[in-house]
Order: sequence, then C-alpha cells, then structure tokens
Amino acid sequence: MKKTNLKYTTLMLSAVLLLSFGCKKNLDVNTDPNNPLIENATPEVLFPSGVMSTAGTVGGQFTVIGGIWSQYFTQANASNQYKTIDSYNLTKIDYTRDYDELFSGALFDYNLAIQKAQAAGDWRYNLMATVMKAYSFEVLVDLYDKVPYSEAFQGSANLQPKFDDGDVIYTALLAEIDAALAKDYTSIPLSATQQTTDFLFAGDMDLWTKFANTLKLKMYLRMVNAKPAVAQAGITALYTSGAEFLTTNVGIASWSGTPDNSNPFYEYNIRRSNVATNLRASRTFVDFLTANNDPRLRTYFNTLAPVAMIQGDYSATAAEQPTYASATAFYQTPTQSTWFITAAESYFMQAEALERYYGGAGAKAAYDTGLTAAFAQSGQAIGTLGTTAYAYPTAGTFEQKLELIITQKWASFAGTHDIEAFFEQQRTGYPTTTVLADADKTRGAFTRAQFVFSKNGVTAGLFPRRLVWPASARDRNKNTPAEVPLTTKVWWAK
Repeated sequence: MKKTNLKYTTLMLSAVLLLSFGCKKNLDVNTDPNNPLIENATPEVLFPSGVMSTAGTVGGQFTVIGGIWSQYFTQANASNQYKTIDSYNLTKIDYTRDYDELFSGALFDYNLAIQKAQAAGDWRYNLMATVMKAYSFEVLVDLYDKVPYSEAFQGSANLQPKFDDGDVIYTALLAEIDAALAKDYTSIPLSATQQTTDFLFAGDMDLWTKFANTLKLKMYLRMVNAKPAVAQAGITALYTSGAEFLTTNVGIASWSGTPDNSNPFYEYNIRRSNVATNLRASRTFVDFLTANNDPRLRTYFNTLAPVAMIQGDYSATAAEQPTYASATAFYQTPTQSTWFITAAESYFMQAEALERYYGGAGAKAAYDTGLTAAFAQSGQAIGTLGTTAYAYPTAGTFEQKLELIITQKWASFAGTHDIEAFFEQQRTGYPTTTVLADADKTRGAFTRAQFVFSKNGVTAGLFPRRLVWPASARDRNKNTPAEVPLTTKVWWAK
C-alpha cells in the first residue's frame, strides 16, 4: 500500500487543489461545468483530485453518520453536534455538501478523466477512473437509492437530469468496469511522474485489476436479496474466470497530520470543531468487544476498559447517568488511514460468496484469513480468538456463518470504513436489532452483537435505512423524486 503525503510536489498539488476546492466548489450535478481550467485538465490531474474528493467525503462526514448508525460511538451528552444523526431526525438540509461533493467533485472528475483517457487511448487512467467512479456512485446509490446517472454531467445540455433506479445504475457501472478491464491497460506502465498521481497503488495495474474484481464482488453481493439470479451469475463468472481479489487495503494509507491534510474524520470531528470528545463509546460496540475479550478495545478507545453510553442517550442528566461525564471518546489520530476496501473485507466477502454458491468449500480459510487481516489492521494480536469466540462454525447453518462473517466485518470497520458497516447491516440484518434502547434487557452476555434503538430516536422504533435527497437536488431539479422517510429501505436492502 502506497503511503501518501498529499504535499507531494508544487505544480501537481496546486492543480489538484485548484480543481477540487476552487473551481468546482459551487457546482453540482445540475450546473454547467463551463470552466476552461477543468475542461483542459488531464487525467493526471483529474484522477487524483477525484480520489481526494471521494476520500474526504466517505472518510469524513459519512464516517460520522456511518459510525453513529453502526453504533460504534454516540453523541456525548455534553454537546449537541450530532443529535439529529443519533436521533434519526435528518432532513433534506443535512448532508447536502457531501452529496454535492461526490457529484461535482469526485464523479465529475472521474467522468471527465474517463472521457479524456478514452480519447487518448490511455486505458490505464480509463480503468483507474472507471473503478473509482463505480465506487463513488455505489456509495451514493446505497445512501439515496436513486440518483442521476444516465443524464448526469451534461452541463447546459441538461440541467435537470433524471434520477435513475439504483439497480439500473449498478448494472451500468458493472458494464463500465467490464469494458475497462477488456482494454489493454498493462502494456505501457505509468511513468514515474504519473505514478505519483495514483495515491492508491502507485501505478500497479495488477492491483487495479484486483480492486476492480473485488468491487464487482461487493456490488454483486449487494444484489443477493433483490436480484439473486444476477448476483449468483456475476459472482460465479468471477470465480470461473479465475479472478483475483485484493489481499491488501485500498485507500489513503497515511495522512501527513497537518491542518487540512489530516484524516478527514479527525479533521471534521476534532480539529475543526475544536472538541475531542463529541463522540463517546457506544455500549453496543463496547459490550460486544468486552464480552469477547477483544483487544481491539485499545485500538478503538485507547483503553481496555472504556466507559460507554447507551446509544442516543445524550439527554441523560448527571444524576441519571453519573458515568457519562467520564465516558470514553472514540480514539482518533490525524494520520490514521481512510480505507475504501480493506484486505479483511475482501476475504470476508469471499467467505460469504463461497458459502452461498460453492457449498462452503474454502469459506473457512477465507474467513480465517480475513479475521487475521482485521486484527493486523487494528495493530492488535488475535491470540486465541480465532479458535474460540470468533471460530468459524463449520457445522453451523448458513445464517450462523453469515452472522459471524458480517459481525466481524462490522468489528473491523470502526473509524476507517464506518458507512460500509451501515450498508452491510441493511443488506444482511446483522448485527440484529432490538427496538429497546437499554441493551441489558435483550443481549444477555453480549457475545452476539445487536443494535439497539436510539434512546432519543424519533422514528417510532424504526431504524434509519437511507438518507433523504438533499435540498441542493430538490431545489434545482424538478426530476428529484418525492421525499420518502429515511426509514424506507433502498432497492437492495433485506
């Protein structure tokens, strides 16, 4: 994995920052992108700009909402920054900036980079930008269900693009990836200068191939409930072709830690708010790790004995909950990684696929490798957990195996890939849920993970399943679908 210092050289950095933060900041999917600096930019500039836009969004505010809704942490009772998230009370004015950033920042850059790469016959940047375009579009579809795709990025030719169904977008993105993989992108290596524009793999196209295959596997697994035949056909085609999957983490492995060049989660939650304790340990996560003697407590909370809060219990007074004043903050550093897909996730996905379609042959080995990778990612020793509390239930039912796989995914995503944990819970139902806010009433010894309904939840026992379309879309595009509650599931959800 390439270690990235974003202050990598003067000219390229200036171009990237100008494009991603200066020229397009006021654009959105409906705005005419008539800016000569953007139109004349090369894939070498557009691609890294898009990657940083994706990292900043997925690794920033989407990590906050993903982490709260996946119950790694909860709003501190001494502050109020995230109360609307923790109470499931978001509206169209929330997350407008992030929706716009992915469209007018990341996706605009990738789309233009693809056009320019294809015009020049540069199939290297074509594949790189296509994979990241698919990754970024998938995040939006998974959050909003329907977004502009087929009519997006047309500028003044179409300022009100239609919203496409999520399954249609998935199908089109998978076709785009396949088309990019079919080109000759390996015969001409990236130059030394071009390699500096690839923050993920430094121009290693074999790793880009594995990233593409792993992303396809993830997208097909998303479809197992809504389009089971398509999911099975897609996954078996991958295995039949001998596709190789990621064995390493993909993302920004290390940030410099300086202001505006820090981990986006840290930058947004700590540096810019000037408060390090907004997000406190959730009992949901702490009780699970503690019950299983999981040393990752130290990674996530910087202690093996964190003091936790009931999820969403931010209104409790000192008299009602005297321990909340000393509740442990979720541990963050400005240099920690922002991951798009981890090695552990790759192996866990393979384990699920092998259980679903190959009778479980090889599933245990994939799971065990994923578990080892998850602990290595956390910097903690796995000890005997792989053969005790987290041992693969070889003789168990499919659902028992799936619950363990997804639970370990959930345990590995905290702080680095939180929104993915939220998506996977929506897809599989794991961790399970209870409408009760007090975890003690239902979870016994806590060795099985279970989400509780937020103590201040406003949705009558229903958990959030999506975001509502933002004001920027609704106010400018008459084709924005009618608003639906955030408790309405997206197209692939269980």
